[in-house]
Amino acid sequence: MTGLPHTSDSPTRPSDSRVEETSRIRAPRRGGVVWRCFGDARSTLMAPQLLLLQVSHPVVGAGVADHSNFRAEPWPRLIRTLLSLTTVVYGGQEAATAEARRLIRVHAEMKGTDSSGRRYHALNPEAYHWVHATLVKGPVDAQRLFGKGMTADELEEYYRGMRDVGRVWGLKDHHLPADWTSFVAYYDDMVVNRLEHNQSVQDVLDELTRPAKPFRRLPGPLWSPLARVAAHYALLVTVGTLPPALRERLHLTWTPRQERALRRFARLVRLLMALVPPPLRITVSLAIAYWATHRPGTDPAARRPLGAW
Repeated sequence: MTGLPHTSDSPTRPSDSRVEETSRIRAPRRGGVVWRCFGDARSTLMAPQLLLLQVSHPVVGAGVADHSNFRAEPWPRLIRTLLSLTTVVYGGQEAATAEARRLIRVHAEMKGTDSSGRRYHALNPEAYHWVHATLVKGPVDAQRLFGKGMTADELEEYYRGMRDVGRVWGLKDHHLPADWTSFVAYYDDMVVNRLEHNQSVQDVLDELTRPAKPFRRLPGPLWSPLARVAAHYALLVTVGTLPPALRERLHLTWTPRQERALRRFARLVRLLMALVPPPLRITVSLAIAYWATHRPGTDPAARRPLGAW
């Protein structure tokens, strides 16, 4: 795919039929590959890389620049994103469908013109699919780098499950590659032909280099050394796991020394995670999903055990 971003002439719309269709699609199955891998603690290490990939799409980058408060409040934005993602993957069918409807409503009015004069709409199917694609690929890369990786059968099961997640979000079948091999071809094509450097990309890189305090009252002298360590490893993982073609396009250097440092860090993570029983590796994600679906203000009648259909 080449040329200008798709414009607002054909965005995905929150039609009644489309919203109704999501209720017939299954959210991830409890205990399945998506359930085990998406919210794995190792996947969270890929979060900055996923964000950078997402905003590298011209439509997503423009939408974030114009309609997001990421630059002013990166941590609250991150928390809201985690609440949304874990709700769809771990919250069960009813919660996943409700969250998909909410996302469609929120993004429906996000449109405008980017810095290059190109019109955009946040529900542009290509951009919406690209965000989903980064979420598909991230946990696979995390398992490969920080774990044993997925077998071929696990990859296919995982992709089928994440394909259904995309359908819950409102993507149509023709937007979603049929199998993992087709998905990889689509993903590589997007990296080569559609992603670019833009202001949102620079904002993410600046935040990774100098992370803001998660809490305003956190003393600066306490946060500064933690921020330096966090920035070092966040940049190491983010830059090191970017597709080389995009890394070059964003003018990010990557040296053999950095590659060795990333491999050492990956070995340390693998060693530490080997000591953690698999069910505990998704504990944080389950806790976030539980809060998202049971917090004050949610409908008590709609609450279900996590993963219940």
